Amino acid sequence: MSKPQADFYYDIISPFTYLFLRLRAPLMERLELHPRPIFFPGLLRLQNNRGPAEVSEKRAHTYDLCIWMAKRHGIPMQFPKRHPFPSVAMQRLLLERNADWTMVDRAFDFVWAEGRDPDLEWPQFCAAIGLSDTTPRPEGPEIRQRLTDETAKAAACGVFGVPTVVLGGHVFWGTDTIAWVLDFLEDPAMFDRPEFRALRAIENPLIKP
Repeated sequence: MSKPQADFYYDIISPFTYLFLRLRAPLMERLELHPRPIFFPGLLRLQNNRGPAEVSEKRAHTYDLCIWMAKRHGIPMQFPKRHPFPSVAMQRLLLERNADWTMVDRAFDFVWAEGRDPDLEWPQFCAAIGLSDTTPRPEGPEIRQRLTDETAKAAACGVFGVPTVVLGGHVFWGTDTIAWVLDFLEDPAMFDRPEFRALRAIENPLIKP
């Protein structure tokens, strides 16, 4: 019996995505999960949103939470010396190479297990993910447009952050939604239940008609 298909949206800039990758094994047993690189800052711009690093208090909280989660789950984690770093070249490269899970894991381990900066250490980053250390940064118009298009497609699917799993038209954002995805697999009618449907009728006074 074939497994359900799901998409996994990521950007190497995200420490929570690294934690998700290290904890994803239960999902991989149940899903055909397809890695989809997008450009997180571009997604934020599309949705007029701000990233956690743009709010100093939220940035500090996010970093503390990541280290706490890593220690709680026994995951090695080390932040690079600067963050956020420019991630567009890495995301273009991973998209250009149709990065599989092995390459994705190596890329995230370089940054988040070893605390390396892929922008400042581009040759070493390329070597770490299995490419030649002379691999150029993807700069051509075709790959630029592809990443822009993939990011826009993600936004059109309801993606607003990383890491995100899209399964059956439903968006599951964040490391703490792994259990939720598993519950949804057991109960595909979950969102049709009255308690979930009622949430869609809640008035939002911040949105003008």
